[in-house]
Amino acid sequence: MSPGPALRLNRGVTVWLTGLSGAGKSTLARTVASLVGDDAEVEVLDGDEIRKTISSDLGFSRPDRDAQGRRVGFIAELLSRHRVLTLVPVIAPYAETRQAVRQRHEERGSAFLEVYVSTPLRECARRDPKGLYAKVASGEITGLTGVDDVYEQPEAPDLRVDTSELDAETAAGRIVDLLLERGLLEYLERPVLSARESSGR
Repeated sequence: MSPGPALRLNRGVTVWLTGLSGAGKSTLARTVASLVGDDAEVEVLDGDEIRKTISSDLGFSRPDRDAQGRRVGFIAELLSRHRVLTLVPVIAPYAETRQAVRQRHEERGSAFLEVYVSTPLRECARRDPKGLYAKVASGEITGLTGVDDVYEQPEAPDLRVDTSELDAETAAGRIVDLLLERGLLEYLERPVLSARESSGR
């Protein structure tokens, strides 16, 4: 990945990446962090890592899933308030949880963007990076979001990306573009367009 023009983070922001297991949320978060590089304070709050640490007491019931989402949202808002680009790849299956996190940010004047990683279930199951879909199919586990447990799709996300149609760098670039459009990021110098890009304008 070639280095681009320098970027400046004008204020902290939480980028909340929601979608099914295997949708590509964590890959997107890491790619956005790589694209921004050393130009800003960036943290990735991975849902799986949070579950192993501060949410190790929680299971997968609806109240526990909701509590997990709100805990991650609390940390994300705190970081964002202190001028950090906070990338949050979590399933967060319930609209109520996501709205509560957004409201917490709004009440404290912190920026919040919801990105729906809308990769279809069939593709997520084909990838199956954690082997969860195979375990559901064999009857080893139940309660997998999107299969035999509910996933409430965002009705009005700030951005929708499908990683079955876009590679990680292109999809991450759209997130960076959104941050630029909202004035949360800015280039310190205008990016130089290639001849192909220039001719397309």
